[in-house]
Amino acid sequence: MSQPDWDDIPSNPSNTTPFNEVVAQLKGRRQFIKTGLGASALSFLGLGAGLLPTQIRAQTSTAPSSQTLGFGFEPLGPSTADAITLPKGYAHQVINRWGDPLFDYSPAFKGDATDGGAEQALQVGFNHDGMHFFPIDAQLGGGQSSTEGLLVTNHEYITPHFFFPEGVVPGNANWNGDWVLKSQHAQGASVVHMRLVDGRWQAVLDSPFNRSINATTPMRVVGPAAGHALMQTSADPSGQWAVGTFGNCGNGWTPWNTYLTCEENFTDYFGVGTQNPAQADYPDAATQAHMERYKGANKEASEDYRWDTHDSRFNWTQEPNEANRFGWIVEIDPFDPHSAPKKLAALGRFKHENAAWTLAPDQRVVVYMGDDQRSEYIYKFVSKNAFNPETPALNRLLLDEGVLYVAKFHGSTAQEEDLAGQGEWVALTLDTPTLDGKKLGDLFQDMGELLIKTRQAADAVGATPMDRPEWVAVHPQTKEVYTTLTNNSHRGSDKERWPNGLKHPTADGPNPRNENKYGQIVRWREQGADPTALRFEWDVFVLAGNPNVYEEGDSRRGSATITAQNTFNSPDGLAFDQQGRLWIQTDGNYSDRDEYLGQGNNSMLIANPASKEIHRFLVGPKGCEVTGITWTPDQRYVFINIQHPGEGQSIEDAQKQPNAVSTWPDGAQSTRPRPATVVIWREDGGQVGA
Repeated sequence: MSQPDWDDIPSNPSNTTPFNEVVAQLKGRRQFIKTGLGASALSFLGLGAGLLPTQIRAQTSTAPSSQTLGFGFEPLGPSTADAITLPKGYAHQVINRWGDPLFDYSPAFKGDATDGGAEQALQVGFNHDGMHFFPIDAQLGGGQSSTEGLLVTNHEYITPHFFFPEGVVPGNANWNGDWVLKSQHAQGASVVHMRLVDGRWQAVLDSPFNRSINATTPMRVVGPAAGHALMQTSADPSGQWAVGTFGNCGNGWTPWNTYLTCEENFTDYFGVGTQNPAQADYPDAATQAHMERYKGANKEASEDYRWDTHDSRFNWTQEPNEANRFGWIVEIDPFDPHSAPKKLAALGRFKHENAAWTLAPDQRVVVYMGDDQRSEYIYKFVSKNAFNPETPALNRLLLDEGVLYVAKFHGSTAQEEDLAGQGEWVALTLDTPTLDGKKLGDLFQDMGELLIKTRQAADAVGATPMDRPEWVAVHPQTKEVYTTLTNNSHRGSDKERWPNGLKHPTADGPNPRNENKYGQIVRWREQGADPTALRFEWDVFVLAGNPNVYEEGDSRRGSATITAQNTFNSPDGLAFDQQGRLWIQTDGNYSDRDEYLGQGNNSMLIANPASKEIHRFLVGPKGCEVTGITWTPDQRYVFINIQHPGEGQSIEDAQKQPNAVSTWPDGAQSTRPRPATVVIWREDGGQVGA
């Protein structure tokens, strides 16, 4: 029997009411508008959406109202083509494929994937995810160039049957230290200097900015966890210098032009080496409880990596603290290739999906984040100090210090009748009360330990468990915050329990639902449109579903705006453009099983936040996830990533014929599919999506 997908197994033992039950209760009472916040609630819920307080509206008067947003393209329907499909009038170019050169001295990519660790360090990494375009003049302030810039791209993980030559499988007889090193060099982030030349984007290979930031790159730890005993290892007794970043999923960026890469499924990489897992002992009960809160009861590394067999720091029986040095957000200065990236301990340690920033009225920086695992939480960080464009050096310290909060969504009990449709942010500080009448300071010795054990702190204060919170995006005008909850097909199931004994939560209403295969997008508005506020109001923006299969009135059909034309499942990537269009990317099931019939390959859609109108803009090739999005300042070019094209085969079949499902992007001559970036533009030169 194959190993379960440990990334999606819940490890949260909390008994707090899950978000689905909150929604079910609210829908049953029809309490979405009874929030006590008057006209702002009507605006938020689409009965006047787009309305802003006078002072905010004045600041954003040059932006179009979300009610008047247009979609100047003919929407696409589902597709199963092994290609990038775009509306009429659009064109695209594939750039920065896995294995493409980073430098003018990089070796050429070998189609049989026999490049080793040294070669991979000089090439573009694997499985592209979040990214951001930094205009080349951003280093001097302003940053308005739309023809040249630094494209920083995450590389999340490797797919071994595409990444290694035939016959090489992690852990088998052909497995060796160089294959481990190749895998380590292929993850993290790449910085590539790009320039538009005669209508085509080209990598500037002699640029001093180009670099690979990967699992072997030295990094500083900053914030309360720096130097903590739980961060100290035999290689770094100071606990202040970690080696590498990996599992890099979504991203963020800052107004001082740094890049935020998010470490997600870091637990996959830690195992017991060549030991029998059943005979591997935890150092003590406290370490066991801590590790199982993040990893579940599984002691092994993922079968796709097995770094622990040739790199002892990933063997937790030898280095029990090494895992604590991952699960952070990492800040990178793309314009200083000699700078050490920073692991930002103040933003908490969990399976970070992305990081969406906004500025509060007092100019403090607020960062919203999701913990991408079933029954985990939504967080926000508020900086201690304020952003000041006149003090760039001080701005670079803003994410080193502040307060981390976790979200509670109210309205699930009779006692919370008057709070229906509202929520609150709970500060994760030592003096915060816990559910049992203690304080977090009674559970954690200091803030360093609390932040290393962020999930346990959130458990203790009664945060609301959510269904795999993924990307978060902030509306550029209204400051409403949207997040994707990608799916939970096990919700309500009691036929299988995971090794930690956790039962999947159940739903008793239509939104969300048991066996939630399709996911949803939730949004909230902070009180007073102030991102630092401690209270918010919320609703469900859209419930994904499949009208090709389920009849009208069936909750599995999705929201009223979901049709056979725009049907999708598992919303994942999420971002707003400058005009307030919401771009939605999917990482769902693309099979023709009955429940997914007619939904086609993963795609990218655009939504109007006010009307909830949704149009499909792009469909990816077979077996891929569509992810990552960034624009040039003039919005005439949008960059997106195609991750893991061709997935869907067994490892055995893929080893024999890697290109059986997909030959994208190289076509018929391809020996295996390759993750890559796609840049898209309108043929008439207009703004993309408008």
